[in-house]
Amino acid sequence: MSNRGIFSALGDLFTTFGSAVAASRAVEAGRKPRADDLRNLGMDPAVFNRIGRF
Repeated sequence: MSNRGIFSALGDLFTTFGSAVAASRAVEAGRKPRADDLRNLGMDPAVFNRIGRF
């Protein structure tokens, strides 16, 4: 793997982790997570909006 590939993979890892943290903090605070964060995590924002409270 080239250096570019390694740095790209590390960047993707940090992006995904950051999105997971941001989305979880938003949910814990009772807010809707940003659509970009949900997409980074592989979730469809429209489907996420249909999730109700328990």
